[in-house]
Order: sequence, then C-alpha cells, then structure tokens
Amino acid sequence: MDQELTEIRVEGGIEEQTQQQGSEFKHFDIITTENDIKDHHYFSSSSSLSSAGNVKVMKEWRILERNLPDSIYVRAYEGRIDLLRAVIIGPTGTPYHDGLFFFDIKFPSDYPNSPPKVYYRSFGHRLNPNLYQNGFVCLSLLNTWSGNENEKWKPTQSTILQVLVSIQGLVLNAKPYFNEPAFANMPKNSRPWKANSLSYNRNAFILSCKTMLCVLRRPPKFFEELAVQHFLDRAEAILTACNAYITGQANIGGQLTSITAATTRTNLTSRTFKASMGIVYSQLVKSFRENGSSLENIEILDTSNYHLSEAKGMCGPFTWFILVLIFCLGFGLIIRESNF
Repeated sequence: MDQELTEIRVEGGIEEQTQQQGSEFKHFDIITTENDIKDHHYFSSSSSLSSAGNVKVMKEWRILERNLPDSIYVRAYEGRIDLLRAVIIGPTGTPYHDGLFFFDIKFPSDYPNSPPKVYYRSFGHRLNPNLYQNGFVCLSLLNTWSGNENEKWKPTQSTILQVLVSIQGLVLNAKPYFNEPAFANMPKNSRPWKANSLSYNRNAFILSCKTMLCVLRRPPKFFEELAVQHFLDRAEAILTACNAYITGQANIGGQLTSITAATTRTNLTSRTFKASMGIVYSQLVKSFRENGSSLENIEILDTSNYHLSEAKGMCGPFTWFILVLIFCLGFGLIIRESNF
C-alpha cells in the first residue's frame, strides 16, 4: 500500500550550537587548583606520575587544545594533571543524539605504558553495551576488551583524543545493539535482527533522555554552564524528535536534520515504547522549561494518559486468556475449599 510521506525538519544541530557556544565555553580549558574537584571519580587515587608521564600529559593537553572536534569538551586540572573530565555530545543519527555523556579520566602512574582509566558517569543507566551502570567502559583501545592487536593501546602512538573520538564514533553509534559481541556478526538488515536493533534503540533513547534529566538536575562540576546552554539551544529539537518517535512518524536512529517518515504510525512505534516515553516526555518538558526554554515554537504532546491507555492496549487476546484462566483456577480453589 502506498504511504504518504511527510518531512520533519529539526533546525540547528551541533554546528549551529557550537557557533552559539564557542565564545562562552571553551572546548579545552584548565581548572585552577583552588577549585574543588572532589566529585571526580578518581580524585582519591594516587596522583603520582613519572617524569616521562608528565611530559606525555602535557603533550596530550596540547593535542586536545588544538584538535578537539566541535562535539567534545574537556577540562584538565592544574593541581591534578593526572585527571581529566570530558563530555561528548551524542551524534546525530543515533539514539544518543543531543545527549551529554560525561567521562572521568585518569592517567595511571606508568602512563603512557598503560592506557588511561576511563569512568562513565552513567547516573545509574545502562544505555549501551559498552557503557556499564558501574561506570566501566568496554573498549579495545583502553585494553578493557580483547580486540584485535592493532586496536589496543600503543604507548608511543595512542592518545586520549583517540579514546574520546572512538567512544563517540564506535560506541555511541546508530546501531548499538550490534556492539554486543554475540550479535556483532549477525546480518544487520535481516528482519529479526533489524527488529531487535530497533527495539534496543528505543530503550537506549529512553535512557538517554533520562540521562539528560539527570544532567540538568546534577550537572558534573565545571560543566554547569555548558549543560544549561546546550539544553537551551537543543530543547525544541529534542522534543521535536520525541514527537516524531512517539507518534510513529520516525524510527529512532534516523538523521534528525531531515527525517523523512511515513504517516502510517503503527508500523514505526510500539505500545511499550509509547507508554514509557510518555512519562519521560512530560519530565523533559518540565525540566526544559525550568532551564529557561519557552518551547513556544513546538507542539507539546499530551502524554498524561499514555502509560494507562497503552498499558490497556497491551492486553491482547492471549493475555486476556491467561487472566481468565488464572481467575477460573482461583475461583475453583475457593469453591473447593468451601465444600470442605
């Protein structure tokens, strides 16, 4: 059956956003010693570095200052040169788009012979096979995964910039379901695996939105200004995407700068996603407004009854059969006991 196609455009993007923020928030900066950095995951660990390690870290700083992409920001600490904090903006065309993902980094005492330690600030959410709730980052370049030898950390060649770009490009990708080693070699375009991937993307996007809420409420230290400005700039774009996903006009993971999607909605969304996303959506709207966004240029969906009506819709014939069977068995037991 022919489907009428509609085009949904989301204005802005990383390029436009960076132009707005560029003069206000540096991509790389050094925090002075008088500032409190106790919220850093590795703050309490030893800060000793060899002389060779010190030289290497200074080189890393120069590389970061000159070469960071528009979508990655890093803070170094004058009094603790063994520590860094970085934030990666989720790439367009992935379930992580427009999210802010924070990482605490430590150069070990034998750096660069050993790779840096990287801790993901998950806020309790497992939104990617490589990023664990406990902060563990699974990546060959960090020697935390047994990848090919040419993918592992090389003391004379590898850099922290490569680590950050790898996380952004290889981990926060369009089809993270296939990051799982057991699924990595499966046919990505075959119907069952494609469906599994889409289901994973829906859940990843919900968790990404929950992470946005956590960042807005508790932005990591020294990135408060960035978090406020980022979500001021991107609030309407994020909600426009949410509208398209919830109403079934687009699949998660499509290019948001120009989504072309079918208006036949039931094929592109699921009842469980709509129910779960409805709750998060209303929280996003509230948080964005509290952050200063007027949201006057976007339609705000009424999702107040989604979790109730959709839950009812999820009770298909088989579910009702099971419920009736349980009721009859229970009623039968009651009658039997009463006869005794």
